[in-house]
Amino acid sequence: MSNFLSPAEQLEFLKRGVVEIYSQEDLLKKLAQARPLRIKLGMDPTAPDLHFGHTVVLNKLRHFQDLGHEVLFLIGDYTARIGDPSGKNATRPPLTETEVKANAQTYAKQVFKILDKNKTKIVFNSDWFDKMSAGDMIKLASQITVSRMLERDDFSKRYNSQTPIAIHEFLYPLVQGYDSIAMDADVELGGTDQTFNLLMGRTLQARYGKEPQVCITMPILEGLDGVQKMSKSLGNYIGIDEPAGVMYQKILSMPDTLIARYFELLSFKPMSEINALLDDMKNGRNPQELKKILALELIERFHDKDAADNAHKSAGNRLADGELPVDLPEVTLSVDGDKLFIAQLLNQAGLVKNSAQAKDSLKNGSVKVDGAVVGADFAIEKGQTVVVQAGKKAFARVIVV
Repeated sequence: MSNFLSPAEQLEFLKRGVVEIYSQEDLLKKLAQARPLRIKLGMDPTAPDLHFGHTVVLNKLRHFQDLGHEVLFLIGDYTARIGDPSGKNATRPPLTETEVKANAQTYAKQVFKILDKNKTKIVFNSDWFDKMSAGDMIKLASQITVSRMLERDDFSKRYNSQTPIAIHEFLYPLVQGYDSIAMDADVELGGTDQTFNLLMGRTLQARYGKEPQVCITMPILEGLDGVQKMSKSLGNYIGIDEPAGVMYQKILSMPDTLIARYFELLSFKPMSEINALLDDMKNGRNPQELKKILALELIERFHDKDAADNAHKSAGNRLADGELPVDLPEVTLSVDGDKLFIAQLLNQAGLVKNSAQAKDSLKNGSVKVDGAVVGADFAIEKGQTVVVQAGKKAFARVIVV
């Protein structure tokens, strides 16, 4: 994309998929300065792997790069030792320095599957915080009141419910905000759960005599269940380092209700092309065809074109604990309510001989849905397509309608 777009044209392009810009007027002023802006994104290396949920904000960074701006990817090796309390209802234990370093190495490698390496500067906030004195930290803490901190939703809820809040947790937004001072950030990106922290950077920059950054919040991507946010711990994720066949199968198994959102937030196709595809679906085109289009684009981005071209051949054969056949039988099951419990599904799909075998299979952990072991309380929502395995020989792609 040309970097000679007018400020108004750049803003229109950058607004795609964005929840909020604080503020559009300030962003226009910065874009009008006709210089590469310094775009900040900070990630704490709290886990070794990134998934598609993380890529929503990384994609927006790439949009800035395509417009000629400079990306500063901050690995929060110092803040990870504090532990971000965002969205938590209890104090989160900090990581050890060894864990932080190991995870940081994988982050640096994975982000370049999206970002242009030549236009990205990777920085670590330990570079400045390890040099700060206790006096410097006290000065930083003096900038914000306790009542201001309690305006943050998760702190407020914990305070009102008398759930403990450790003093060091109040430091996290301050430390993240100070990162923007140290980096001279023009713009900072983050998920909607980071809004308070992003605005803290804007506030602190002004108090330290710097031009306040623009804050851009991105939506939290729903996972493959279509309900809860994408999370490895919930098993509803697609990892950016997963095999091509696994990516392909997972994308094709997602609920149809996620197609529009995944295209908008994960695809690099122009919105005009995406809207045309969505119109085709409304007019009767099979939703699976759109999922295949998206799957091929994403697999090519995170692997290569050859992997994308052949992903359908290996779909499903490299899940967590063994192989699945290339050509899975497909079963469509009708459900009266809004979900179908796994024991019923096993029976109706013919994956077990009877209810007793279904119960035993679930009890001994030999039933998997999309590669993850499930228990008797697991249910498939109406509209979902999943790969179900019962034991070593019974497999099916099950569509619940």
